[in-house]
Amino acid sequence: MKYLHTMVRVTDIDASLKFYCDALGLRELKRNDYPNGRFTLVFLAAPGDESAQVELTYNWDRQEYPGGRNFGHLAYQVDDIYATCQRLADHGVTILRPPRDGHMAFVRSPDNISVELLQRGERLAPAEPWQSMPNTGSW
Repeated sequence: MKYLHTMVRVTDIDASLKFYCDALGLRELKRNDYPNGRFTLVFLAAPGDESAQVELTYNWDRQEYPGGRNFGHLAYQVDDIYATCQRLADHGVTILRPPRDGHMAFVRSPDNISVELLQRGERLAPAEPWQSMPNTGSW
């Protein structure tokens, strides 16, 4: 058995790609449009780890998807949690659970999907502004 991907339905493909690729740092691996079914599939992965993919499913006819947390969250290990959170913040992403412990943070995608970020290896030493930053909303 091999893990292939996690599918996430999105309502705005451009906003989602801005979040997942530009802010979070994933890369688009492939994209398939299905005109007869009126949907697009976009497969993303972390650089250097194409075996664990996220499939963004975009239905061309507008739909709402309540309960974005009903499956839990996506989790990514990062080389520098502080740099990753700063890049996300620079892209306008709210850090809902800041990495006060130098190890874990949570953010949400434009479709309210919870994304957990975990520091690779040992925890980083506590650092500002993260150390004194409070939680925001739910994560």
